[in-house]
Amino acid sequence: MPSVTTQPASELPSALDGSSRVASLDLLRGLVMVLMVLDHTRDFFTNLPFDPENLARTSLALFLTRWVTHFCAPLFFFLAGTGAYYFGRRHSSVELSKFLLTRGLWLIVVEFTIVGTAWTFKFPWGFFGVIWALGASMVLLSGPVKLPIRWLTAISLAVVLLHDLTDTFRPTGPWSWIWSILHVKGSISIAGFHNFVLFPLVPWFAVMALGYCFGFLFQSADRRRWLLSLGIGFTLAFVILRGTNLYGNPPALPGGVTPGDFHVQRSAAKTLILFLDTEKYPPSLQFLLMTLGPSFLLLYLFERFGIPRLTYPILVFGRVPFFFYVLHLYLIHVLAVLVAVALGQPYSWLLHGGFWFFDLPPGYGHDLPFVYACWVLVLVILYFPCRWFMRYKRNHRAAWLKYL
Repeated sequence: MPSVTTQPASELPSALDGSSRVASLDLLRGLVMVLMVLDHTRDFFTNLPFDPENLARTSLALFLTRWVTHFCAPLFFFLAGTGAYYFGRRHSSVELSKFLLTRGLWLIVVEFTIVGTAWTFKFPWGFFGVIWALGASMVLLSGPVKLPIRWLTAISLAVVLLHDLTDTFRPTGPWSWIWSILHVKGSISIAGFHNFVLFPLVPWFAVMALGYCFGFLFQSADRRRWLLSLGIGFTLAFVILRGTNLYGNPPALPGGVTPGDFHVQRSAAKTLILFLDTEKYPPSLQFLLMTLGPSFLLLYLFERFGIPRLTYPILVFGRVPFFFYVLHLYLIHVLAVLVAVALGQPYSWLLHGGFWFFDLPPGYGHDLPFVYACWVLVLVILYFPCRWFMRYKRNHRAAWLKYL
């Protein structure tokens, strides 16, 4: 049987890959990568042609399967900012700015080529998804990282706290696409080029910037106290704001585009679903409090009680996140095709792109237990190439490896 003993976070890096990385941060990143795979496995294998957040049609199990994955995007951005802070401790401010700028531009290119192809099997094709937003946020952060930490913290907090005031702003005209890229999910048209914005840039940039500032706190001898205080404070703030509908989530729009205010429903399950259903695109203040608060508490537990050896495979995922991300999309997509062929389900639509989430062909898809089984299978397969790549990065110091 594997050992379930724990080790302090500071003792783990050399045991795994000889790096100077912080094990608790890598474990948190690895956990959200694992949850992300669950969400994307459900996308490709589900037999339900509606959103899990659809209050009228969803079940508690389906909603919670989606809800746990809401922690992924905020932590991707937040921990990317923290990683930038650690990079800056080993390099000059000029080198940090250059790295953020070049890696950000690289990620934007990847979104509309490698990642877009993974989703659709069409090249080139892509949408304004999480990788684009990560890249664009890095480009934007490349300048402000030269500011004093307290200034950047103030600017980032102001954006996170106040951006919901613009939720009802919907400009029209030939330049309205700019606001769509910044703050509105949906289709856009630029000079005849049609695309879809899933991850508007604001306030994702601010979340990354806050993660950068958090790196400064994480160097403190009192970081456990900070983690506990932030975790409790953010979580309580979410409960209060959501329960009172005071502020921090956009109003409901026609067609169920946004969840809107919280109201007690006819059943406890529906009440819980609506309470937890906050706006992700773009992330409302309530959404960020709901996801970052418990994440701080989990990080506190890693720092306070150590990391079980059973979680080492998850640490591997957290140390090669970009490699993991690209590989998991291709693996899930190919696996979906193979399973459909083996079971005699329609599969041709999986080969030519399209938004399969809302337009499944008749006879396609599987229920939640099958989705969970495929999720575990994907993780087992991914572990071996990810472990190889982690060791490759340990033994090779080529500059291009910083971009993967």
